[in-house]
Amino acid sequence: MASILDEYEDSQKSRQSASQHSRLASANIGITHSGFVNVRLEEEKPIFNKQRIDFTPPERINHLAVCNNQLCMSLGKDTLLRIDLAKPDQPNQIEIGRKDDSKVYKLFLDPTGSHLLISMSTSECLYLNRNTQKVRSLSRWRGHLVESVGWNKLLCNETSTGPVLVGTSQGVIFEAEISAAEGSLFNTNPDQYFRQVHSLEEDGKPAPVCCLEVERGLENKYFIIATTRKRLFQFVGRVAEGTEQQGFSSIFTQNQDLLPSFQEFPANMGYSEITFYTSKLRTSPKAFAWMMGNGVFYGQLDYVRPDSLLSDVQVWEYTPDIDLSFNKPISIVLTQFHFLLLLHDRVKTICTLNGQVVYEDVFPDKFGPLKRMIKDPSGGLVWIYTERAVFRYHIQRESRDVWQMYMSMNKFDLAKEYCRERPECMDMVLAKEAEHCFQNKRYLESAKCYALTQNYFEEIALKFIEAKQDEALKEFLLKKLSNLKPSERTQITLLVTWLSELYLNRLGKLVDDDDDDSKESARFRETRDEFRNFLNTSKHRECLYNNRSTIYDLLASHGNVDDMVYFSVVMQDYERVVSHYCQHDDYCAALDVLSKHCDEKLFYKFSPVLMQHIPERVVDAWIQMGKRLDPKKLIPALMNYSHMGSSQQINETVRYMEFCVHELRVTEEAIHNYLLSLYAKYKPDSLLLYLEEAGTYASEIHYDLKYALRLCAEHGYLRACVLVYRIMELYEEAVDLALQVDVDLAKSCADLPEDDEELRKKLWLKIARHVVQEEKDVKKAMNCLSSCDLLKIEDILPFFPDFVTIDHFKEAICSSLEEYNKHIEELKQEMEEATESAKRIREDIQEMRNKYGVVDSQDKCSACDFPLLNRPFYLFLCGHMFHSDCLLQEVTPHLSAYKQSRLDELQKKLSASTQASKSRHRPAPNEEGDAASLGKGAASREQMKSDLDDIVASECVYCGELMIRSVDKPFIDPLKFEEDKSSWL
Repeated sequence: MASILDEYEDSQKSRQSASQHSRLASANIGITHSGFVNVRLEEEKPIFNKQRIDFTPPERINHLAVCNNQLCMSLGKDTLLRIDLAKPDQPNQIEIGRKDDSKVYKLFLDPTGSHLLISMSTSECLYLNRNTQKVRSLSRWRGHLVESVGWNKLLCNETSTGPVLVGTSQGVIFEAEISAAEGSLFNTNPDQYFRQVHSLEEDGKPAPVCCLEVERGLENKYFIIATTRKRLFQFVGRVAEGTEQQGFSSIFTQNQDLLPSFQEFPANMGYSEITFYTSKLRTSPKAFAWMMGNGVFYGQLDYVRPDSLLSDVQVWEYTPDIDLSFNKPISIVLTQFHFLLLLHDRVKTICTLNGQVVYEDVFPDKFGPLKRMIKDPSGGLVWIYTERAVFRYHIQRESRDVWQMYMSMNKFDLAKEYCRERPECMDMVLAKEAEHCFQNKRYLESAKCYALTQNYFEEIALKFIEAKQDEALKEFLLKKLSNLKPSERTQITLLVTWLSELYLNRLGKLVDDDDDDSKESARFRETRDEFRNFLNTSKHRECLYNNRSTIYDLLASHGNVDDMVYFSVVMQDYERVVSHYCQHDDYCAALDVLSKHCDEKLFYKFSPVLMQHIPERVVDAWIQMGKRLDPKKLIPALMNYSHMGSSQQINETVRYMEFCVHELRVTEEAIHNYLLSLYAKYKPDSLLLYLEEAGTYASEIHYDLKYALRLCAEHGYLRACVLVYRIMELYEEAVDLALQVDVDLAKSCADLPEDDEELRKKLWLKIARHVVQEEKDVKKAMNCLSSCDLLKIEDILPFFPDFVTIDHFKEAICSSLEEYNKHIEELKQEMEEATESAKRIREDIQEMRNKYGVVDSQDKCSACDFPLLNRPFYLFLCGHMFHSDCLLQEVTPHLSAYKQSRLDELQKKLSASTQASKSRHRPAPNEEGDAASLGKGAASREQMKSDLDDIVASECVYCGELMIRSVDKPFIDPLKFEEDKSSWL
């Protein structure tokens, strides 16, 4: 048999192709009011796309069931056809094997597609498993015409159905279980048990159980829905965890004492059918639709409700063309937003959102009347069959136009949910919602929605302005601003400026409308905080900074000083903040801003003003800043006190200068000079101490000595002048000035030039003259002699007047004479020792002239170990003997660079002199001048040899200082190490 799914006939293809050209011609191309461009280039595919299966049944189709891609159909009287839709080219045909007049009444296929129940018109039921070819009879079911089956979705598998519910035409509900496994020797039936659990009635009489559905909720709570011709029953109960295999009888037992919960409708068309919508496979249904006599009863399923599973229910009444007498609805299928109603010649599709018929498909008469419609939960396909044909519907993008319905129902949240990925539709929904809120005077909500649309900005803004809704306009602008990209700078600038104006207007109204305490009102504080948060938003910081002058002008025009200060802080425009505080005499607040943000430039600029009013706090701030401030740049602020001089300002100035000098170790001359001037003018007691601590040498001094000298002289501080003179090494001036103050001070100055005895003596003579001539104190003059060893009595005698008697100098003169005698004796002794030493030296010289050494013919050079007498040699007193060239080679590496160059020079000169003396062609010296020149040449050569000996042979190279100095030198020169190393390999 050829595949029944390989090819198909699209019943709508001809209609679509016929209308395609006209629809394309009328496509809407243009710019909509919302700003989106709506271009439809091709016709959208229909939601419900019908296809006819290319299959011609050999016999008429009686029944058809589809589940989990497994299709089963009953053909003729005794044939069953099974098709795995994943392998449609491999159909399986089975003979039921009934010879009597019985025929198939209904087919029931479980959710897995593994178990097929065949209800026969003779009240018999057969069973066929997907994995077998054998139809087996269910003996326990015999005698009951099965109308419905409630499958167990939790426990159902390929070999067992688990506990299931079975509804019969007599209104009895049975519980049963079927197993495909082979039974024992004594039990070969697949049905494990079959027992009654409940019965249903209508008007006091048994009514057929048209449909059964079993669902599991939370916490092992089970819901059972059963329908008759005009009633819908609900059974709710719990099954203990772990006892699910025992079945559902306990649920009916729990409801036995209570009247069953049911919905009843008056009309009766002889049967009913219920269908469910499940969003995902193997999950609980979310919605239901029950086709009965009065119409379609549909709604949602709520598993949380304790008493009833049904919620948001409503009834769709049949349209006039549906007549229960002649044109009854046959079957129903529920999708996410529609239910499909099957009539004998057509399919009607009704939207569950608004109850409108959105699609109607009429089938041609050639296929015969429509028999039934089934939906496969696994694939979502809807199957319809007649006796001679099979059709299926593909449902695609069912939610495509749902947003329009929700929008028309003013359910905007749901409308937005279903057009989230379609911006043009979302824009229409938002515009509709905004207009709806505006008409209902919900202006803030309207503004939020309008801000998200693409509608013209000017129209919306004017709309709120005309309605005098400033708050809504502000909300609209804020939302628009938040949606702008950083690159849209012009728009951002416009909105930020406009919003600032709106905020300021609002704050001004709150101040004008309320009393004097309005600033403390909650509305004012809330608006002010909102405005400040707006100014402090990091996203708009760049725009606010670039347009800060405009914002300042707005704030100034409204007289809003507090917010201007806040905005200045946000923009880090601390200069404006400090200037504001200074203008309003709030100097402490200005200093707090400076201290908090530590801006050196602002300190330099505003310190002069602050120093006039709060000097102590300013200096504390300076000290806290430490080295971050340049004290030299603060001098204008320190000097900015009144002409009379405020004592507090002066004290704080001195305190900061002392901090710079003693703590920061500032060496700037200007700082030290200024501190020196402050000491000289206001704190003379500290002046001398400062000069002494500053140092006694000019290299240690950081102030200008000449300036300090002039300053001290102007104020008459003579001791300080003396100290400066001493540092300047002007000792004569220091002594002269010190004699005006204190002789002891002059004495301390006179001893300072230790290396210049002549100057020291001169200074002491000045002191002695002053003591003698000015103070006329002979004792002090005598003390000068004892204080300075350079002065003698004869040096100071000329200073005394003629009338002074010798008695005053008797002791000094005697002491001086004794010293002279002692000195003479010391000179005599030194002369005798010098004579004796000269005598000994002459004797040593004579002895050295007569000293000699003996060299044997077999003696060898200590360096090269060759016979010594072969070449010129040197003999040292220590016994070491060297060839002259060997000694030269040994000594040269240890000589300094200067001596090496001198040695090379002497060698060259000696070599040149030797060559000249050996010349054969030199003329004989016939004249006295030539002889004199030769004598001079010989003498010069001897001098060069002597100089060479002094360099090379001044000491033994092995015993002298050269060897001692070379102890820490390596044996191999580091520069030649690699070369020597390679030579050893």
